[in-house]
Amino acid sequence: MDYNNIINTIYFSLEKLKKNGEVATYIPELAKVDPNKFGVHITTIDHQHFSIGDANEKFSIQSIAKVLSLTLVYKKVGEKIWERVGVEPSGTAFNSLVQLEYDKGIPRNPLINAGAIVICDILVSSFKDPKTEFLTFLRAISGNTSIDFCARIAESEKQTGYKNVALINLMKSFNNIKNDIDVVMDFYYNLCSIEMTCKELSRTFLFLTTDGIDPISNKKIISESKSKRINAIMQLCGFYDEAGEFAFKVGLPGKSGVGGGIVAIHPNQYSIAVWSPRLNKKGNSKKGMKFLEQFTTKTQLSIF
Repeated sequence: MDYNNIINTIYFSLEKLKKNGEVATYIPELAKVDPNKFGVHITTIDHQHFSIGDANEKFSIQSIAKVLSLTLVYKKVGEKIWERVGVEPSGTAFNSLVQLEYDKGIPRNPLINAGAIVICDILVSSFKDPKTEFLTFLRAISGNTSIDFCARIAESEKQTGYKNVALINLMKSFNNIKNDIDVVMDFYYNLCSIEMTCKELSRTFLFLTTDGIDPISNKKIISESKSKRINAIMQLCGFYDEAGEFAFKVGLPGKSGVGGGIVAIHPNQYSIAVWSPRLNKKGNSKKGMKFLEQFTTKTQLSIF
């Protein structure tokens, strides 16, 4: 497969399109990002790399980090997590209070805000220093010891996180939060603040392409069955209330973030990361979605 030629062709065809969509202005630090940034990186399971545009520039991965916190907690506590968070698509906005109240404080899945907050609460219960444990885990699976939280972005999220505070208080009222709210939210804001490049991100998600084993280091990150379930959750829930659209047009498990990043994986083939900060009304990268739709069409590689 001539990935290099394919991504170049798609990249330059999308550069000519009308620049519509908006950056995530409700988080002040994200509002400062150049909306015209556009990067793509593919990492294959046989260690090949294909890249174009701003693929080596760091950006805030935001909700993409929720897949990694889910991986760590699933590895740590196993099937118990499903007593406190579901695995169904939400069908509503990623920060919906109405749905959470209707479901009596049990989030629909671990990739919406409420679900990720519950995952953070479990990690706070599971580790004496959850932030250090998570960073250690992330650096190990990415092969990069320089990856870190961004205090500037975490503080920006905290200053405008009224809806997230409402979510955690609502879940606390249903006894689905066990720890101090401020401690859990500090972890959550830091989790979402992580900055990575497209190249780093695609490398990090490789373990989900090969049944939980990192094909580069050959280390087992998570069991085969758990890897399968995480991929299923990404397929069904990775794009908020646009997951069906992504499955329909792209056909890969993946996860988006309001920083404009998307990561997607093809089992036994590759991991791909795309970054373009302009978002559609659902909070997903407009150009990123279009790129991946054309990519799986031209390569004829999807899981379907």
